[in-house]
Amino acid sequence: MLTKTADYALRALLVLARHGRGRWLPADSIAELTGTPPNYTSKTLYALARAGLLRSMRGPTGGFALAVDPATVTVANIADVFAESVPAPRCLLGARPCDATDPCRAHEHWTRMTAAARAPLRTTTIADLLADAEPVEASRPDERIHLRSGVA
Repeated sequence: MLTKTADYALRALLVLARHGRGRWLPADSIAELTGTPPNYTSKTLYALARAGLLRSMRGPTGGFALAVDPATVTVANIADVFAESVPAPRCLLGARPCDATDPCRAHEHWTRMTAAARAPLRTTTIADLLADAEPVEASRPDERIHLRSGVA
């Protein structure tokens, strides 16, 4: 359901939300807490900052912090930051372009199916995912966030 990058981004946002809005964490700490590759995590965090979901600050006390309320960020918001550009849709029944203005016989059904599959991503927020999670205390920064594939 999510690309690898979106999965890493979701994990990072969950870690930052558990640490509290406005608390700065360095990229290498976020990578360690999420079990993700440090260089890849850093690039992902900067993309989230460019999208306005995180704030970044250089220096020894800097790092990354949430820029938004976790209750306002959906999984779809995160996934969309890393959505790959999609070529013009091809017809499921052939090789011609297919869209709402010139649909094939399968187009309308396929559109409804994909919208239904994406619905939980549009309605599930970071806060929802952390509803039963304990906040991470400063003395317990070693808790890792792991998401099972497809659970979001």
